[in-house]
Amino acid sequence: MLQPVRLKLDPGSKITGIAVVRESESVDTETGEVKREASVLALIDLEHRGQQIKDSMESRAALRRGRRSRNLPYRAPRFDNRTKPDGWLAPSLKSRVETTTTWVNRLKALAPVTAVSMELVRFDLQKLENPEISGVEYQHGTLFGFEVREYLLEKFGHKCAYCDAKDVVLNLEHVVARTNGGSDRVSNLVIACLRCNKNKAARPIEEFLKDDPPRLAFIKAQLKTPLKDAAAVNSTRWALFQALKATGLPVECGSGGRTKWNRTRLGIPKTHALDAACVGRVDSVCDHERPTLQIKATGRGAYCRTRTDAGGFPRGYLTRCKSVRLQDR
Repeated sequence: MLQPVRLKLDPGSKITGIAVVRESESVDTETGEVKREASVLALIDLEHRGQQIKDSMESRAALRRGRRSRNLPYRAPRFDNRTKPDGWLAPSLKSRVETTTTWVNRLKALAPVTAVSMELVRFDLQKLENPEISGVEYQHGTLFGFEVREYLLEKFGHKCAYCDAKDVVLNLEHVVARTNGGSDRVSNLVIACLRCNKNKAARPIEEFLKDDPPRLAFIKAQLKTPLKDAAAVNSTRWALFQALKATGLPVECGSGGRTKWNRTRLGIPKTHALDAACVGRVDSVCDHERPTLQIKATGRGAYCRTRTDAGGFPRGYLTRCKSVRLQDR
């Protein structure tokens, strides 16, 4: 008889962590509490291609606009049937949900999967931009609680932005000090160790990093990074939840805070796949020191019937008979 296993997912904007675990339960003789132990069977990092799809869509739109502006024969723009159905997702976001669901079904066919656990990631975009927002102004947005500190830890790879120190106490650091008029916006915050935080003090970042121009340029670029990754996770989390429910498996949801608490309490390193192993209710994780399988989504080829050159002009057509044969395959 095969022992049932559970799939655990840590959805992300660029990489989704997947862990295949075998669970067992035991009763604590002293407290009578039921303990859940997860034995890791496989770890997977699934890399999405959302940015590639977005770039392709933008390129196609630019070529179409170019053809229209050159007064060449073109297909007239459509103004009918433009209403988006309920639950519509942009192609770059939809690919994240479909790729994750595809691999859940593949693993379900290879192993006796009986349940799925996913991290229901929640980012509060308004608090990331303005931590002091409150009252009626706050009610105008989405009320999802996720700390600014957690967002910055993810943004800077859980290491000091100034010296790359890891596994140390990291604090919030104001790039422009509060005494110099700096704000608490996420665009003015980085993660720094105690030593760098003390050494920088209220000095301008240009003066503090004058001997390290590449790092200065990197930090300034990170400060301008938009919240598109957090928005992508927010947009797809319920769509992914519904897609997982459609597989017929019971779906358990866990918060990002509980995942971090489990990982910290059990002393497990920070990776996407190991984060997935710590999702939901778990009292201990064993056999987690194993290699992680790296999977990169590459798509299923092009669906367009006309290939174009760099200028947007057609350079080849897919005939109807070939199109039918390809669809049959």
